[in-house]
Amino acid sequence: MAKFQGVDYLNIDSQFSDQEKLVRSTARQFVEDLVIPVIRDCYNEGRFPLDLIPRMGKLGFFGANLEGYGCAGLSNVEYGLLMQELERGDSGLRSFASVQGALVMYPIHTYGTEEQKQRWLPAMAKGEAIGCFGLTEPGFGSNPAGMLTKAVKKGDQWVLNGSKTWITNGTLADVALVWARAEDGIRGFLVDKGTPGFQAQELHGKLSMRASVTAMLHLQDVVVPESAMLPGARGLKGPLSCLTQARYGIGWGVLGAAMDCYETARQYSILRKQFDDRPIASHQLVQEKLADMITEITKAQLLALHIGRLKDAGKLEPAHISMLKRNNVAIALDVARASRDLLGGNGIMDEYPIMRHMCNLETVKTYEGTDHIHCLVIGERVTGVAAYK
Repeated sequence: MAKFQGVDYLNIDSQFSDQEKLVRSTARQFVEDLVIPVIRDCYNEGRFPLDLIPRMGKLGFFGANLEGYGCAGLSNVEYGLLMQELERGDSGLRSFASVQGALVMYPIHTYGTEEQKQRWLPAMAKGEAIGCFGLTEPGFGSNPAGMLTKAVKKGDQWVLNGSKTWITNGTLADVALVWARAEDGIRGFLVDKGTPGFQAQELHGKLSMRASVTAMLHLQDVVVPESAMLPGARGLKGPLSCLTQARYGIGWGVLGAAMDCYETARQYSILRKQFDDRPIASHQLVQEKLADMITEITKAQLLALHIGRLKDAGKLEPAHISMLKRNNVAIALDVARASRDLLGGNGIMDEYPIMRHMCNLETVKTYEGTDHIHCLVIGERVTGVAAYK
């Protein structure tokens, strides 16, 4: 297959600044040179390419849209293009960067003390420290308000008890941002790796997101100082604001997976010959699938770009991101499935990226707000009636 040149049917590139294109080309080159050659083996072996972490840090990929503390200070559109290119490599790669930046660095940057910021943000920006985000529990995913993890104040310390699951980067993390229920509401705590009573256990048997580390966190009488609590975060608004940042990155990221599947299928249909030695691209049914795919990708690109501009202008609402995440994940999955169909039996082979993307996207559809929950968020936005309460 030829080197990836991008997917742009409607000249959407004309809407990007030179700086935005530079960010995209930097990330694209990183993926071409360092991710594509290794990601198939990483996925098959169920491991994350750890050697890429310092390289990503050096390029400013972590916390890229944050200001100061060694962060790149990119615009939100630039950040979106970065996520797009990383997920073209693999959802696990984008997920690592998203958790690091949007779910751990962002809350420290937004809700933390200056001491917490100075301790963690520069090291995390460089990839020298890794974080994870502990919100989901074995019994509570879509309803975080039901969390059972408790934080009890004892003098100038806090005692944490509970469990978290589906935690990306869990066993890799130097610090876990754990959300727990205290007397005055849900609070966030920075728990250092190695704290007595704190354990991270990797989850095995995944058939999706195999090039990503997923874990359970167990906290049994974990004692942390008062200085471990994020003082600016109280109630569900804290963790939900973090998820809003991460979902924004997902909305852009899945475009990368969709583009990779589409471009693989497009090139394959031109090269693959059947019936009188004609390329299968010459058949009407094949062209219909390609036309449907590029149309949906183009619509999703425009949605992501407009939401990115709204975010940079400070006019974005969380419900807008629900539409972005729900729509773009859905079209990415449809594109992956149609692309697999065009490749026939070859579509399931790891020589091609399609089946890997398809399996990954099944997880992306579920995490950080399921398709159904985002549907209800949109429904509440347009009716004023909350159907999920």
